[in-house]
Amino acid sequence: MSSYNMITHLFEIMLLVALLCGGLSYAQLSPSFYGTTCPNVTNVVRSVVEQARGSDSLIGPKLIRMHFHDCFVNGCDGSILLVGNGVDSEQNAVPNQSIDGYSVVDDIKTALENACPGVVSCADILALSSQILVGLAGGPTWQVPLGRRDGTSANRAGTTAIPGPFESLSNITRKFSDVGLDATDLVALSGAHTFGVARCSAFQTRLYNFNNGNPDPTLDTTYLNQLRQTCPQSGGGSTTTSLDPATPNGFDNNYFTNLQNNRGLLSSDQVLFSTSGAPTVAIVNRFAGSQSDFFDSFGQAMINMGNISPLTGSNGEIRADCKRVN
Repeated sequence: MSSYNMITHLFEIMLLVALLCGGLSYAQLSPSFYGTTCPNVTNVVRSVVEQARGSDSLIGPKLIRMHFHDCFVNGCDGSILLVGNGVDSEQNAVPNQSIDGYSVVDDIKTALENACPGVVSCADILALSSQILVGLAGGPTWQVPLGRRDGTSANRAGTTAIPGPFESLSNITRKFSDVGLDATDLVALSGAHTFGVARCSAFQTRLYNFNNGNPDPTLDTTYLNQLRQTCPQSGGGSTTTSLDPATPNGFDNNYFTNLQNNRGLLSSDQVLFSTSGAPTVAIVNRFAGSQSDFFDSFGQAMINMGNISPLTGSNGEIRADCKRVN
């Protein structure tokens, strides 16, 4: 065998090993992972989040956003939850400073530790509670692959991988691609903005000084004037407004109709439809025309996102307290 053929053969073997190892963690995730060790896991989580939702109608968008921000940094390992004990917490990074709902995660963890101590990871709590809360808001259901373990460190510097509200579509697409997600995943997951709120500071530039002192030309003028009433040019940055003014607490496909009407609240929303020639435009139109199509794609996109670099097997740990390493 020539040296060239030998090198090629070795490369093929190395590639096969890498593919097998890369798929190993995926294969270990399963909706029935806790079937014998904590068979009531879904009911326990549902009980806590239903109670939380009764006192906080925004807990659904809060926890799904937390899950999203966790998965984009070091994979879905619950690292966003770590604080104290010398941890340079991801919670202190700019993209996460408006994240809320940590106390509900603690309540879920306490309930699960009482039901089946040392079994269910905090990373799985984020994935499972997101699915349940989307369903409670009228959205789709999907089988959540479970079996993630928790990371033992945070990565504050890594939060730059989280897509931001001011970024171009090319930057957002690249960040999704970096974690193995495609344009359909991007548009579907953005559809989570069909419920929840955003602070004025996340879109205020669009209203007054998007380009040389002018508002964003892709913003519907009637909607622009409404938003200016809520978010004055000076002050009001912490004031919130609904991401979907039509059905603010329901999970549906109105988000995509809003984009078609130039009523996407965040710049990162509207660019999905207003960027000429982008593949996302056709996907927005497809989801606007079919809620069932959006629901199916959203469930699959959540599964795809939940499969970003999970810790499985003997990697990581099952934290007794989601805020601290054991």
